[in-house]
Amino acid sequence: MRSSPPADRRGVAIAILLGGTAFLLAWALLHTSWWQREELVDTGTYERYGDAIARGELPYRDVVPEYPPLSLPVFAVPSLVVGEDASQARYASAFDLLMLACGLALVVLVGLTLGALDATVPRLVAAVLFVGLAPLLLGSVVLSRYDLWPAVLLSGALLAFVRGRDRVGAGVLGAAIAAKAYPLVLVPVAAAWVWRRRGRREALVCGALLAAVVAACVVPFLVLAPDGLWQSVREQIERPLQIESLAASALIALGADVRLDASHGSQNVGGTLGDAAALATTVAALAALTWVWWSAAREQDGAARFVRFAAAAVVALVALGKVLSPQFMLWLIPLVPLVGGRRGLRACALLALALVLTQLWFPTRYWDYARDLDRGVASIVLARDLVLVALLAVLVWPSRAEVPAESAGGTTTSGVRGSAWT
Repeated sequence: MRSSPPADRRGVAIAILLGGTAFLLAWALLHTSWWQREELVDTGTYERYGDAIARGELPYRDVVPEYPPLSLPVFAVPSLVVGEDASQARYASAFDLLMLACGLALVVLVGLTLGALDATVPRLVAAVLFVGLAPLLLGSVVLSRYDLWPAVLLSGALLAFVRGRDRVGAGVLGAAIAAKAYPLVLVPVAAAWVWRRRGRREALVCGALLAAVVAACVVPFLVLAPDGLWQSVREQIERPLQIESLAASALIALGADVRLDASHGSQNVGGTLGDAAALATTVAALAALTWVWWSAAREQDGAARFVRFAAAAVVALVALGKVLSPQFMLWLIPLVPLVGGRRGLRACALLALALVLTQLWFPTRYWDYARDLDRGVASIVLARDLVLVALLAVLVWPSRAEVPAESAGGTTTSGVRGSAWT
């Protein structure tokens, strides 16, 4: 039995205000000398794509981005605002403001979703403060990656699903997939959620809406620039084992004789050993995702479980994938705090630890690891990756003792409330 009632609209608004204030504070601190002393940024690449679009060049034909179509507006808007001939610093400042807006939107969406989940005021405040302050735990990578944009779209989709607006949720989820492909892993979870509550027909309608949105973003480029679009997709599918992944960090930390391969915009483990490890981790990721999807289809009878399995699907992809860039941690920040009960507390603690462990080596010691295979740094990377595996275990491990707490914090079936590509 909970100690306090669900937050009302006023409580949700106050929590969002606190979370937004915390996010603004964190964003300001990330621009101080402590976090700015060394950076590895992607804004130069974004500027190149944005300037090309501002000049009227066709993406995937005249310039071939390594990102999905709905990422392109985020790259083009700063170029259109400051002009294609502006300095890289001006472009970076405009991009920074755009990501600031995305971060604040993320706080709002998480707060509204928790309100729809009937979260208590203490839980709601703690969760939005976690989202607001998480950038300080992760570090300056937050400022120069566009991953807050697909995270906003995915969070919007979850809010719509939790409120029972499944068709809206399916459409927004399609937009999230078209911005960065990782939300694809949520499709089976969302399908199970809709099917169990609304039936097969509604699930098929939502699936058609999702596909239509993705097609609307992709098909024009498929018609006008098929070779460039396929090249962009192929580049991501064929990526080798990146050095920050669980399998690669384990090999390096254990002193295996690995061959470095700089390609696909990252540093990787190549050769026969790298290929074998990449295959093994891909199989592990597929197995974990299959388990999450099956569990979602079998157990999903309330909104609290829906958001838990949604978070678990993304954690499985991040923890066990063959690529694990630091910005992938941004995908988890708005998802894990949605999980309630003691499970949620443990999950947030593990996520906070994973964020801090990431900042301990990125960006300041990245090249010690990527070029010199520093085993000390490799141990930190491996520790972070193992923490993510532990986070996945916390999210998926069955626990009858926590079922009442989760059901009380969510909505039941009968009471639903109104890298590039990866």
